[in-house]
Amino acid sequence: MLKVLILNGPNLNLLGVRQPAIYGSETLSDMDALCETEGRLLSMSVRCRQSNNEGELVTWVHEARDNAHGLLVNAGAYTHTSVALLDALLAVEVPTIEVHMSNIHHREEFRHHSYISLAARGMICGLGSYGYVLGLRAMHRILTVAK
Repeated sequence: MLKVLILNGPNLNLLGVRQPAIYGSETLSDMDALCETEGRLLSMSVRCRQSNNEGELVTWVHEARDNAHGLLVNAGAYTHTSVALLDALLAVEVPTIEVHMSNIHHREEFRHHSYISLAARGMICGLGSYGYVLGLRAMHRILTVAK
């Protein structure tokens, strides 16, 4: 079975209460359940993790080298600042899709640049939690069809 690891970065643990006009009312648990359901429909094992700690996210990316076929990454604010996450993603060579709930290009100027994009096969942004569903579908295609 194909294994996909979904990594969520800082402040995503506050989904449902943090800026609902931008991020909606779904909680991180709701999104995890949505992703696990979509994974089952695609015959993929999906594991979701969240951390506010950059080093922990880097460690999980390293572990994905031996434990995952693909990565979906919403690095939160680390998207715009973390060369360490970029380097980890480039080092492990696991297919990666970048996901953002909001459209980072319609937000503050500093959010327009993504370090993560340099390691990602693609980016999905601005579609809320449905972006994760699309990310899983795209990852399934990358891993099964578009080899």
